[in-house]
Amino acid sequence: MFYRPEDGHGLPHNPFNAIVSPRPIGWISTRGTDGTENLAPYSFFNAVAYVPPQVMFASTSGKPDRDKGKDSVANILASEVFCVNIVEYAARDVMNVSSGPYPKETDEFDVADIERVECTTIACSRVANAPASLECKLTRVVELPGEANITVFGEVTGVHMRDDCLTDGMFDVTKFQPLARLGYKDYTFVKDVFSLTRPGES
Repeated sequence: MFYRPEDGHGLPHNPFNAIVSPRPIGWISTRGTDGTENLAPYSFFNAVAYVPPQVMFASTSGKPDRDKGKDSVANILASEVFCVNIVEYAARDVMNVSSGPYPKETDEFDVADIERVECTTIACSRVANAPASLECKLTRVVELPGEANITVFGEVTGVHMRDDCLTDGMFDVTKFQPLARLGYKDYTFVKDVFSLTRPGES
């Protein structure tokens, strides 16, 4: 099968998200100018640079109570900081609760009964029991083609790692099973890990 996106795919559901998968989930926490906090998962998320460490996430729809993008984007544009919380399999249900289309004054930490703790380098809360959290300062916002496609880039200014996720000085994903997004309503998690040595490496 071949299709041009501009012509449509003719299938019951859009296959694009299922093709580009699995995708890590950035559970983005932000704080609004009124002090209201927001927590929302984004599966268009990844690390993009080592030195300095940098990440990105993309918001792909708008909200009727926001001028641009979703609550996360609006808060970041105002505060210029955000925190990326890594989602583990054990947190799948509360993560899903936080994904709802709530009014902008809603605090998803409260709605999903998620414990929070203040970040260290930025004015924002993070998920207290997350396997890892990346405190970030905004570096740039890129508006992509489409009605409300906005990509946010940030430089990591602080890194939190849960102690039980460290093994022999290495961050060990098998300790918490990272959650990842597939297509449609499907998710998966990491439980099997193997290593490869690149040509030229010892």
